[in-house]
Amino acid sequence: MSGDKTVSTSSNPLEPFILLMKNAKGAGAVSVLTQALEAPNVYVFGELLDLLNVQELVNGPHASFFNLLNVFAYGTYREYKVEKANLPELSPVQLKKLRHLTVVSLATKSKCIPYPVLLEELEIQNVRNLEDLIIEGIYADIIHGKLDQKNQQLEVDYVIGRDIRPTAITQMISVLREWCTGCEGVLQGIETQITKANNNREQQIRTTNQMEQEVTSIKKTLKTTHSQEGEEQMVTDSRVDLPSDKPKKTSKTKGLRGSSTNKLWK
Repeated sequence: MSGDKTVSTSSNPLEPFILLMKNAKGAGAVSVLTQALEAPNVYVFGELLDLLNVQELVNGPHASFFNLLNVFAYGTYREYKVEKANLPELSPVQLKKLRHLTVVSLATKSKCIPYPVLLEELEIQNVRNLEDLIIEGIYADIIHGKLDQKNQQLEVDYVIGRDIRPTAITQMISVLREWCTGCEGVLQGIETQITKANNNREQQIRTTNQMEQEVTSIKKTLKTTHSQEGEEQMVTDSRVDLPSDKPKKTSKTKGLRGSSTNKLWK
């Protein structure tokens, strides 16, 4: 009871088994391993594998349990089937957990896993049982995704992490270096675009300033021209209004010869 309570309340579900394993040897160690493989919420086993008394099992009569622990830590159900003759028989709980872990491994390679692939890898006979297994994995928070029954595939959004094989560390370093190189390329591209944008902005500012200067110059020229035309018009108007110095000629009407102003023709 005390151990079960510790498993359910501990922030690390594997921690109670690590504490039990520190003083366990031989068959006692095998018993703890079996409990850990069946415990709910325990899906990583690297800390157990690092314990010295667990590593000692590899050279004794319980080596098969050490190898089984390696399958749960790094392997899949297909790998278990290949080595089944040299491994302990799985309990129903262990079988379901190993199948869940296999789905997790498949999800790291593809976010859309076709039903035929799952049926083959997990050796499940029909789609109904397959979907039940996946739904249990979703409720157990092992897999985040949805079942696409129309296209007969599992669409994965997120899965839990698994233990990493020591031999995979070199490959991970290589992948991370490639990722860093790609990030540097992206950053260089962004910096180039920023520089280009700044240059375009500066050119636009210079063009705008030049246009404003030209507009200002044109306005000044038009103002000067208009002022000069106004002055010339004033001079012209003043010339037209000046009075003439010559006296005006008066016209006299000459009378007709033989005529009299006092006589009328009869």
